[in-house]
This record gives sequence, C-alpha cells and structure tokens, in this order.
Amino acid sequence: MNIRYLLSATVAGWVALAILPLGANAQQVEVAEQSGIVQFLLDKRPVMVYRATGAPKKPYVLELRTPAGLNVLRDAPADHKHHHGLMLALGVDGVDFWSEEANCGRQVQNDLQTHCTSESTTDPAGRQTTRFQFSLQQQLAWLAPQGTRLLLEQRKLSLTRSEDGKATLLCWQSLLEPAPDKHKAVLDGRHYFGLGMRFVASMDKDGVFFNADGKDGEVVRGTEKLTPVRWMAYTASVDGKPVTVAIFDHPKNPRHPAPVFTMTGGFAYMSATLNLWKEKLEIPAGKPLLLRYGVALWDAKAEPHQVEALYRQWASQ
Repeated sequence: MNIRYLLSATVAGWVALAILPLGANAQQVEVAEQSGIVQFLLDKRPVMVYRATGAPKKPYVLELRTPAGLNVLRDAPADHKHHHGLMLALGVDGVDFWSEEANCGRQVQNDLQTHCTSESTTDPAGRQTTRFQFSLQQQLAWLAPQGTRLLLEQRKLSLTRSEDGKATLLCWQSLLEPAPDKHKAVLDGRHYFGLGMRFVASMDKDGVFFNADGKDGEVVRGTEKLTPVRWMAYTASVDGKPVTVAIFDHPKNPRHPAPVFTMTGGFAYMSATLNLWKEKLEIPAGKPLLLRYGVALWDAKAEPHQVEALYRQWASQ
C-alpha cells in the first residue's frame, strides 16, 4: 500500500495543517504556525522550528532535531545575542546583516508558504514506514538601516530523513539578486559570515570537528579556523548523548569548496562561508546567485564514511 498526501498553505496569523496517513503505525505529519513561529511536527513532536517573523533582524531556524528528537541549536545566548540558531547572514554593499546594532541591515519577509508530504509504505512482512518531507518557501527583502532595498532573496528549506532513517537532513537554498532598481549587489563581510549555527551549551564542551579531507585548516585567531572542504562535521553531546552535525557545500556553489569556519574557544560555532573577507562577490542584475547547503544530524558519533555517503547522495540530487 502506498499513500501520498500533499498540503500547501500561505502562512498568516495562525494556521495548522495536518496529514494523517492510514495505518496503525503511520506517523502524523503536521505544520503549525503562530505569531511568526512555524513548527514542523512529526507525531506532535517538533523536528524543526523556524522563526519567520518577530526576530530583531532576520528569520532563522530556531530548533533542528535529530531523529531521536535532540535539538542542537541555541538562540540568542547571553554572550552573543545576535547568534540565532541556524541563520544566513552576509554583508551587502557594506551593510552588516550579521550583527544587530542600529546600523545593521534587516531581512524582512514579503511572503511565506509551507508544504508537507507524507508517504506511507507497507512491506511484504506487513511493516509500515512513513517517509516525510517538510518545505518552507520565503521571500525576503534585505534592507539597509534606512529602509533601502539592497537584495532580494527567495529562500527554500526542505526537511526530510536520510534513506536509512538515521539522519535528519535539511536542505537550505537561497536565490539572491539585487533589488530591482540596482544594477548589482556586492557581498562582503567578516571571515565567519555565511550560513552559521550556534550549538546548545552542552555541545560547547569536548566536541570534535572533522572534515571530508582531514584538513587542519587556516588559523585566523585563537581556535577560529577556515577550512575549504566539501563538508565539515562536529561531534559533541546533547543531554549526555552523542550527536553529529555536518554542513554540506554544494558542488555548484560559488568558490566550492569554500572555507568552513569553525571555533571551539569559549563556545562552538560552525559556518559555511564564501571567503568574503578576502574576496568580495558581485551579483549583477539579471544573474541571480544560487546558494545550496545541506545540514545533517545523527544520533551518534558519525564516521567520516557515513557523512561522505550522505553528502554524495545529497549533492547528486
């Protein structure tokens, strides 16, 4: 038996969408939104939470969970209030979209849609499994402090599980182009600007980074390093249990493999960068820039060959 469902809605105010696959062992898939917070739920438990609106400067992934339900992201810690879970932050035409000072830019939502699908399959032995996919599409305007539009973004996030069910897999896609009245936009920023994630406090201790090529990376300052690799992974503990988080750089991204920023001093952080601190990146009008990244989570100390296998599967799709 093979049953497929699809729901789509424009999110405004409060919306709750549910998919109820048939069969006693099938999992319920649901999307709920209230006050700008979008929850993607599997059997009433969140697998991802996204803050679409209401944040000081930008939307971001507030929570992202392993298959066992462990959240790895931390929002606005006291030491760096502008660190928000998993966020995309760059400099545009000299305007900082990373920090949250008065002279920084803002990412403002123009539209948001959510979708979810579920596929329930029964094998010959009568065992039933549910394959799910959540997706979110958001249109954003990147505004200078005075309100001028600098950049337009079409953001799409897709969340599913790996084929073996052992990893949560988030695909992040951003299509960037200059505002309609601009002939170009120039990306710039510090060495850590990019798609970055701040981990929960327990992951700040005794964690280990490893990468696709076993590289040591370039030391920028202290424990801060930049390593040009197709994927970087970090193993640490959440609630006393080992987890691994990896970030994937798509082969068609500009400057692939671009440097991944990592640090462990004081706290742990990881960010996929575009090396903008050394070389700015120009986006001409009529030639949008497409960025694609993957974020994978395991409930274990994943081995490099496991990360590599999932990376190759993700990149080929």
